[in-house]
Amino acid sequence: MEVKLIDYATAPLEKLYAAFRTCYSSETPIEIWNKIKAGNISQERIREFISERLKTGHTSPLEQVVFWFAIAGVSRSLSHQLVRHRVGISFEQQSQRYVKFNKNRLSFVIPESWRRAGLEAEFESFMDRCSQLYAKALAAGLPAEDARFVLPNAAPTNFHLMVNFAELLHIGDVRLCVRAQWEIRRMVALMRREIKQVVPELAVFIQPKCGENRMGYCDESFEDWRKCPLGKVRPHKSVLFELYDRYGKEKLKSLSDEEYRAIEEKEQL
Repeated sequence: MEVKLIDYATAPLEKLYAAFRTCYSSETPIEIWNKIKAGNISQERIREFISERLKTGHTSPLEQVVFWFAIAGVSRSLSHQLVRHRVGISFEQQSQRYVKFNKNRLSFVIPESWRRAGLEAEFESFMDRCSQLYAKALAAGLPAEDARFVLPNAAPTNFHLMVNFAELLHIGDVRLCVRAQWEIRRMVALMRREIKQVVPELAVFIQPKCGENRMGYCDESFEDWRKCPLGKVRPHKSVLFELYDRYGKEKLKSLSDEEYRAIEEKEQL
């Protein structure tokens, strides 16, 4: 697996600061940028302001910071998961329809679990047969789009990917969780490492959802939390609810018709 940050929006911290400040300032965006370019706002103040805003859950400005990645040597199994992220992300993927894999033996992604189970030889033998049949189909004149039908989920693929910071945080929430499959978890971890080298101030927020810069607790099942290596340092949501029931002023109750009417009123007293 190879993951490389190709490019990113220039001056990402300044862009985030200007976007956030526009929402909370009487100044125009042009005036804010003039102050930034004149050096009237210190880098320390920019970082502090962004960190404060990120803690509030105000995420729309994060869409204005974009990263481009080149990803190679991941499995089709991973790609089926990755393309389920559709908001704030754009993919270009290597085609099995137009690309002919003419090597005698194709490369495949082999999970370590097959090796640990002592089934590596059988896995590779099966992949050899897939490679041979694929090559035979091409030699018989089948178009690549039909020959690919014998290629398994272990077949490698490549991506050119563009993603904004808001969606990248969401991807980290779910794909850095230890419940995520090992391959996509590693890919996102490498994406985070790439960003950390250029914008460490933003990389610290790319965490599993239980991270201290995200929700701070686990909302998966209690059994999954018990098995998680992070469970010792991250509380489960049930524990938080227990604390609320024990020390809260009152338990949650259903909203009444009167309370719903208050919601529906145009103006509330």
